[in-house]
Amino acid sequence: MIDNTSRREFIKRTAALGASLSAASLSQYALAAPTKTTQPEPDGFFTLGKRQDHWWLITPDGKPFFTMGLNHIDPASLRYPENIDIWREKYGGSTIRWIKESVSPNLREWGFNTVGWVQEVTVRKWRHSRAFTVDEYRALDMPYCHLLPFTESHQWEKHTVHYDFRSDDWKEWVDYVARSHCAELSDERNLIGYFYSDCPTWTHSRPDNEWRGPIFDPEQLKTEAGRKELTELAHSYYKTTHDAIRRYDKHHLILGDRYEAIAPIAMEVIDASKPYVDVLSFQDFRDPVKHLDEWHRKTGKPALLADAARMNWLTKPGEFTRNEGDWYARTLEALFKNPGCIGFHLCGAYQRNRARRYGLLDEQEKPDQENVALMKTANQEITAWMQQEFGQ
Repeated sequence: MIDNTSRREFIKRTAALGASLSAASLSQYALAAPTKTTQPEPDGFFTLGKRQDHWWLITPDGKPFFTMGLNHIDPASLRYPENIDIWREKYGGSTIRWIKESVSPNLREWGFNTVGWVQEVTVRKWRHSRAFTVDEYRALDMPYCHLLPFTESHQWEKHTVHYDFRSDDWKEWVDYVARSHCAELSDERNLIGYFYSDCPTWTHSRPDNEWRGPIFDPEQLKTEAGRKELTELAHSYYKTTHDAIRRYDKHHLILGDRYEAIAPIAMEVIDASKPYVDVLSFQDFRDPVKHLDEWHRKTGKPALLADAARMNWLTKPGEFTRNEGDWYARTLEALFKNPGCIGFHLCGAYQRNRARRYGLLDEQEKPDQENVALMKTANQEITAWMQQEFGQ
């Protein structure tokens, strides 16, 4: 709850937020109308709706929804030798208990309404941890998104070769991923939709993975033939992944690749994706408010800030940093005012580990009270406005 000293300011800011959104009339946002998506059977599941010029997620119950999520939730952070007693004695060594007794109550208390993406950094510049199982997601009992590992091209990962998106082997792998993940999740009402690769290196690379280069050589984009080749490659990738999902799941949204907004993004890739994804998703640690607005205006697609935060990145082993709550609050409010943005998922993590080196809880489960309080107030302001307008 909001304490008495901040209640008046909270009410004042919530009223101001509503006023800023209603320059014409707040009534124009009521009763968000469903719109066409890639979902053959969206009824009873999360979908998208547009009223006037504003995009919303629509809940299975038909109400507008702005997703405010936390990313990177991994129980291994409670299994260091120094804190494993908490894991064993408090949660009985059970991930299900930990989710029910720690993760879900804390996220709700902090005002988050979504789990954006659970997988977490394990070792810097290595692969992320595993996703939750369907039973673990059910233990959350709140909306979530799930990433499908069709390809491993994360811009920080330095070990994996690029997959050949035209090969029969990769297409067989895509079908395996879809029947392994989507068939199991297809009837889950709390699932918002599926991400693909995190920050794929379509036309860029990082120093640690220059040995493999980008998926497609950006020098070829200087010629018409090269641009045509990238269009065909990206079309094959997005059609293959889309068709595999829809063989096993006709209900959920496709959120697509989580592009790195501050790296080069070829329009050939974006244009090829548009018929096969419902949302354009981005990571952006520099200027997400500006960039998401630009991509929405450029494409007409709803946009999701799928991963962003502000903290000190230049930490060394043994050093820790804090996620800036005031930046989060300003960014969330600005994104909520963007008619093309459907949500913001914070690059958490839930609990810090020694690879990521930041999180809203420390290794002893003590919260970063100052920054969590700022995030909580910001989340509650959005929730209060949504409740006022849509009766949620």
